[in-house]
Amino acid sequence: MEITSKTAEEIDEAKETEDLKKFEAIFFVSGRFLNMQELISLSDLNPIIIHELIEKLQEKYEKQNSAIEIVKKDGLWKMDVQQEYSYIINKLATGKSEFSKAEQETLAIIAFKQPIKQSVLIKIRGNKAYDHVKKFSELNLIKKKKEGHTNILSLSEEFYDYFNVKEGEDVLREVN
Repeated sequence: MEITSKTAEEIDEAKETEDLKKFEAIFFVSGRFLNMQELISLSDLNPIIIHELIEKLQEKYEKQNSAIEIVKKDGLWKMDVQQEYSYIINKLATGKSEFSKAEQETLAIIAFKQPIKQSVLIKIRGNKAYDHVKKFSELNLIKKKKEGHTNILSLSEEFYDYFNVKEGEDVLREVN
């Protein structure tokens, strides 16, 4: 079989289509920001091709007028829902399966009063808040800084990414 330039072009297009699908799957399943090394490791592609694929995915979502986008931040990439639709995602993310009503209320107090002493939070919310703080800390939603016998709690960068809000926005509207 002779490979013509048309056949080679078709092979290249098929490979690119397959690579785009691979990247969509990687971004969809990860649900977090990925660095270039992770993208190389997961896709077995070189950085130049990866950059091209990311751009093509971004263009694809723009052309389709999709609610999905590929976000770049500090050399990291993530598939996300556009800001205007984040309220839907936040309702799902803060539903029964993710955070209990009590956990949501504890997180809202941290968001509202940050920085807040953990001891003050416990006085407001009761001993169950220790478990909430532990969970939020494990999810990297809050920062804990030791001060005396207590911790100072504040929202982390990951909180803003997780709930898809910008620092300074009305966070309580998003958490509740």
